[in-house]
Amino acid sequence: MVSGSIPSWLQGTLLRNGPGLFSVGDSQYNHWFDGLSLIHSFTFGNGEVTYRSKFLKSDTYKKNVKADRIVVSEFGTMIYPDPCKNIFSRAFTHLSNVIPDFTDNNLINIIRYGQDYYASSEVNYINQINPDTLETVSKMNYRNHIALNLATAHPHYDDEGNTYNMGTAIMGFGRPKYVIFKVPADASEHKKPALRKVQQVCSIPFRSTLFPSYFHSFGMTENYIVFVEQAFKLDIIKLATAYFRGVNWGGCLKFDKDDINLFHVINRKTGKVISTRFYSDAMVVFHHINAYEDDGHVVFDLIGYKDGKLYDMFYLHNIKQETDNFIETHKSFSQPICQRFVLPLNVHKESPRGSNLVTLKDTSAQAVMQENGSVYCQPDTLFEGLELPGINYDFNAKKYRYFYGSRLEWSPHPNKIAKFDIVTRTHIEWKKDNCFPSEPVFVASPGAVEEDDGVILSSVISPDPNISPFMLVLNAKTFEEIALAYIPTSVHMDLHGLFIPAAV
Repeated sequence: MVSGSIPSWLQGTLLRNGPGLFSVGDSQYNHWFDGLSLIHSFTFGNGEVTYRSKFLKSDTYKKNVKADRIVVSEFGTMIYPDPCKNIFSRAFTHLSNVIPDFTDNNLINIIRYGQDYYASSEVNYINQINPDTLETVSKMNYRNHIALNLATAHPHYDDEGNTYNMGTAIMGFGRPKYVIFKVPADASEHKKPALRKVQQVCSIPFRSTLFPSYFHSFGMTENYIVFVEQAFKLDIIKLATAYFRGVNWGGCLKFDKDDINLFHVINRKTGKVISTRFYSDAMVVFHHINAYEDDGHVVFDLIGYKDGKLYDMFYLHNIKQETDNFIETHKSFSQPICQRFVLPLNVHKESPRGSNLVTLKDTSAQAVMQENGSVYCQPDTLFEGLELPGINYDFNAKKYRYFYGSRLEWSPHPNKIAKFDIVTRTHIEWKKDNCFPSEPVFVASPGAVEEDDGVILSSVISPDPNISPFMLVLNAKTFEEIALAYIPTSVHMDLHGLFIPAAV
């Protein structure tokens, strides 16, 4: 049932991914990011919406279902062998965990390489899916094509359709390093895996061999990649011994508040790293919003936290608390802060020490030259209390004015979505009582010229049994409701996804 009317021009499929199953048999996961991937889609056409959902048929899913219990470890749940197994079988299981083989439960996002679509998380495995039927096609291992142990679920796509992504080479690939790579737009020819055409753009050595930076995303401009090597780190020794210490993988992350964040700027055409040492105070970054170049500067917007406690908020015993209790318990958690950093590219040895090198007039961000030639960057705070950011992707890597996101106010459940205007520093919101919207996705109107000419899509769920889940369609300019398409089945809270326009 549709309340209002869905624009006739809105044609395509919104694919979404997130955790959808938190117990198998009598065993239960500990963390929301452990749940088995459930992919769902909303297909728009002729003023209607068609809904479908399917579990990702990963090897992890198949093994768990076959055993009727959780047998594969996840981010917040470490699994040990069945005590009923014989001693040789148990010993083999223990030995095989010295270097962890990660789960392929790809629950974070849907990404595109060439013309192929993949469910992805942050490990070396991805699973190709059919975007029309949601069937799982095949499992892919980055390591068969490029030397990586981990890779992000937030790549960038340029105007030609090429995909850029980043990963980490920790073990078994020579000196540990961060790797930036590109998959060409035409990589899916002859039904062969798109990753066979992967090209390494460049690599960056870890500043600390045993403590590589954790990263969930990165920034991209017309000419550069921006990588934040942060003080939120993966403890390699702890990771290698986690199984024996009874620690889950989530417990191998640590935040060093006394450290700094380094900003690496890499020319994505040549692979050359800019030699200036840009840095900021320690913070934790999960999501970049956008980045662009402006009059000799790289401007990049991200969401920063003062500590690394965000993942703790999503342990299931925390999520299940009543909202009032949750707010009281987690008042110490730092809020997400949307921040703008500006890096002047024309820094040279003669640049005056102690002076702000940022010459842009529309920001208070600073980049101050230090005595040793490095540049200390301080951000311009844009907005507080917003996560899961989205933009009109036609403006990705370009100067832009608006971003959208979920309002997070001391709760893991976003209950509002917001649009922020960077020029006027104002925002507007959509909310409905007892309703929780997912990450907002912008879809531009046909032939749109203005940046916010289009709609916002968000799937909305409610704990109230009298409120059916619905797909929300908002006017992106005004945030007025255009349509609510009610879905007569249960819908899960998801994480990320992408809109695939219908073939013309």
